[in-house]
Parts: sequence; structure tokens; C-alpha cells
Amino acid sequence: MTIDLTVNGERRQIDAPVTTSLLEVLRNQLGLFGTRYGCGLEQCGSCMVLVDGEPVYSCSREAGTVAGRSVTTIEGLGRVDSLHPLQLAFLDEQAGQCGYCLSGIVISAKALLDRTPNPSRADIVQALDKHLCRCGAHQRILRAVERAANTMRNGRTA
Repeated sequence: MTIDLTVNGERRQIDAPVTTSLLEVLRNQLGLFGTRYGCGLEQCGSCMVLVDGEPVYSCSREAGTVAGRSVTTIEGLGRVDSLHPLQLAFLDEQAGQCGYCLSGIVISAKALLDRTPNPSRADIVQALDKHLCRCGAHQRILRAVERAANTMRNGRTA
């Protein structure tokens, strides 16, 4: 079946069974490898993407459920020569070690900052609670989201 959707601002047509996971479509058909397979059970958040601006687990989301909708992956936030303020903040705060979980964390942080431009530390913790990171970078991750929020509120790009 053909599924029409918009991925990172580009209209796409995907030939796949509607029950194929969105994660499989993103990685195997569209070559977007920033979204990771972690647990496959909505327990780690590595597969998080935005669907119409809301964070969703792509490992369990059937591709057919996003037909006609807008999907944003980590690749859709910025380019190498023009990173999103969140991406810059994560680099500046050295907020990742292995990086496996970071694309999902950044996606959830983006959704938070889009709806809450001045989040409290508790807001950030709550928004990122669904993510599992074993590297121990939690405090740096929180600082990175706070830094990005400040940058975005003040209209700066870095």
C-alpha cells in the first residue's frame, strides 16, 4: 500500500504495509538513521520522533497511522552548517557520551520547548522522564535543554 506523509518538510510516498513500524520506514526506506531502535517496547525513547509536533515512539507506531501527517526526525531539526539551538546546546554542554539515546531526547526536548519556551527544571525532567540513558549524562542533558531554551527565548541561534 502507498502511504503519503511529510517527513522533515518533504512530501513522501512510501510503499509498505500499513502495519510496518514507522521506525522501519524511516530507517530502511528513507535512510534516516538518526532515529534509533532501542527496546521496541516504548520503554527507552531512542526511537522518538515528532508527529504533527508531538513526540511519539516510532518503534510501535504503525506507518499507516501517520498517513497525511507531518513527521520530524532528528535530521529535520538542523543541518550540519546550521544546527538547531538544541543541537548546539547539547554539543556545548557535552551532553552525550555514547549518543545512542540523544536523538530521542533532543526530539522530546524540542516538543517541550515548542509548547513551553521557559520550562522549569521540573518541566524538563518530566518531559525527558520517558528516556533511558545509561551514560550518566543526565545533569548535562538538563543543562543543555535549559541553555537551548534561553537561547531560543532570546532569539539567538547559538
